[in-house]
Amino acid sequence: MNSSGDSDAERQRLIETPSINMSNSAVSTTNANQSNNTTDSPARRVRDEAEDAEEELRYGASTVISLFIPVTLCMLVVVATITSVSYYTDQSQQQFLVYTPFHTTNAAPAQVVWESIANSLIMIGVIVVMTVFLVLLYKYRCYKVIHGWLILSTLLLVFLFAYLYLAEVLRAYNTAVDYITVVIVLWNFGVVGMICIHWKGPLLLQQAYLIIVSSLMALVFIKYLPEWTAWVILGFISIYDLLAVLCPKGPLRMLVETAQSRNESLFPALIYSSGMMWTVGMAQEAPAPNQVHSDNTSSTSQGSETGFDVAWQRRHNRNSGEVIITSNETRNQAREQLGPPPEGSDEAEDKGVKLGLGDFIFYSVLVGKASATGDWNTTIACFVAILIGLCLTLILLAIYRKALPALPISITFGLVFYFSTDYVVRPYMDSINSAQVYL
Repeated sequence: MNSSGDSDAERQRLIETPSINMSNSAVSTTNANQSNNTTDSPARRVRDEAEDAEEELRYGASTVISLFIPVTLCMLVVVATITSVSYYTDQSQQQFLVYTPFHTTNAAPAQVVWESIANSLIMIGVIVVMTVFLVLLYKYRCYKVIHGWLILSTLLLVFLFAYLYLAEVLRAYNTAVDYITVVIVLWNFGVVGMICIHWKGPLLLQQAYLIIVSSLMALVFIKYLPEWTAWVILGFISIYDLLAVLCPKGPLRMLVETAQSRNESLFPALIYSSGMMWTVGMAQEAPAPNQVHSDNTSSTSQGSETGFDVAWQRRHNRNSGEVIITSNETRNQAREQLGPPPEGSDEAEDKGVKLGLGDFIFYSVLVGKASATGDWNTTIACFVAILIGLCLTLILLAIYRKALPALPISITFGLVFYFSTDYVVRPYMDSINSAQVYL
């Protein structure tokens, strides 16, 4: 009996021993896995930082390109028109805007100065009154009045101004076209433009129409503004843009903040949207990852995907001890908070560079006035100055992450480059050429 009991106890011990060994082996394996995870974590951080740097470069380059292309196209349309159609630079007819009543012919320099300042102040006053009126209409939800106002303005641009432009281009190139063809072309052009701008259409087509509309408006300013009044207005409008965006009670800032508080989109007739993932013009500081939301405004595109935010926000959060969220996690979190997009909507249209059309117009006015001198050095210098100003605006926006106007830096650089090139560089180059000196 004892022998049988000993044998049973031995068999039980042999059965339990592998179980204990298996358990120890499992613990050992788990520790090894934890050790490997601990060992791999620095490598994973290095990979994450490398991915962040790659995404930062890609989004940064895409941002610059997506901003440069439309601005360049708008300025090229204006420059090509100025150099080929003499109508927009011919001041012999003495036709000016009603907002610029002072334009004495062959006036003394002192009189030109005060007339230009007076005309500019009147123009800025009109712009301020119209902007405040727009803000009040939006604040009190008079949406139908605003839509009617914008539709009427767009209607004049895509039909009347487009007809005048087409007529002058055909006259300049001595091309005969019958009125039936002109009516058919303008009808299709205008109707498609109204649909794309005020209702729904392909993003690329809407961008093209907004560029054309901005070019037409810039040509009107170049044609009907007195010579020196145009330059003074460019300086004054930059100061106004600075105050309207940065001041707490600035009209443009109030308009954007009202739209954000209501979680509404501003009107597409005032905005150029690139469909990329950044914002210029008026851009608000990106919210924390747990406050991600999207809002189309005249120059605002919020969310943790604004700017160089993919890597930049992660580094900022890492330094401040906040939760680090990867780009994919950020996108998923935004989708969870916002819900799925409505049917037929394109997510690309809700993101990207939101640049006011006024910026396009005044950039083109500056380059167009420079090209009217007939000197390509001056034109190219102003063109480069505007692009440099845009780059600096992007950099400042990425650093300060607060609302920034798009006009002051670019217009200031453009004015400095214009006068320095037109009054210093060009005479110097002419004297060198006349003396046949080659450098």
